[in-house]
Amino acid sequence: MNTADENKKVISKLQNLEGHLRNRIRGQDQALTRIVSVLQRGELNLTKGMRPRGSFLFLGPTGVGKTEVTLAFTEFLMGKDRLFRFDMSEYQNQASLAVLIGGELGERGTLAMACDRSSYGTLLFDEIEKAHSRVMDLFLQILDAARVTMASGETLNLSGFYVVLTSNIASAEIVGLQHSSFATMERHVLGHAQQSMRPELYARITEKLVFNKLTYDVQLDIAQLLLAQELDFMRGNGHKLMADPSVLPFLVRRGFHPRLGARPMRDAVEKSIGDAVARELLTGSDGCGKLTVDESGERLRVMR
Repeated sequence: MNTADENKKVISKLQNLEGHLRNRIRGQDQALTRIVSVLQRGELNLTKGMRPRGSFLFLGPTGVGKTEVTLAFTEFLMGKDRLFRFDMSEYQNQASLAVLIGGELGERGTLAMACDRSSYGTLLFDEIEKAHSRVMDLFLQILDAARVTMASGETLNLSGFYVVLTSNIASAEIVGLQHSSFATMERHVLGHAQQSMRPELYARITEKLVFNKLTYDVQLDIAQLLLAQELDFMRGNGHKLMADPSVLPFLVRRGFHPRLGARPMRDAVEKSIGDAVARELLTGSDGCGKLTVDESGERLRVMR
């Protein structure tokens, strides 16, 4: 593919990016437009060469889409194998710094191993508030100059990466301010985050975004999306299912959680449908038929 064709492909993807994210992520429209803006500049090489292609701080309670949107834009623009995830709960003490940047005996470190696999992609650092202060020092290097010096003396060039930091800082404020306007809630949460983080680190992040708590209506929309995805998954495995209208309300009752967001909904959809198909397969059936709620009202069944 020549350069002109490659440019057309990039532009086409960027034109369709926001629509793709809105199809994948529900209830966070206020954040998606700003995320897309950063990604467009990064993909069009409109960022400074000695910085990451873009950086984000995603704030909000668990299960509202912070990690999902990172996966969605990385997969769409670069491929799912270009996402490198670091759970900061595993880096809570000073000794864990060696896991990231390597040790004195020649260990590569997880950051170097990510760069060995790819020179571009997304570095996702989940729940940064749990990281040790020495680990947080690395973010200053990464965000300021897209460079990290490893224990071996090697310097990694991270200018081909997007950097995403997620945090549950002030998530209680989001729940407490659920009847306030989004602008009021956003101002409170960003203020809390700014007080909690080192000023020089906070200032280096391109976009600081607050993800809203998922309302019942949004979770209903998510349940419809997850149901369609699970039926597609089952169809791909040879189990053609048609959902009865009673299935969606059943899944919402099982999966809705006002504080934990979409994760319980995803679990309820996958478990309920998976269990129904498994029971049918164990009878010697092909697992195809109409998915409905059984007589007890406590589980789903497949009717042939």
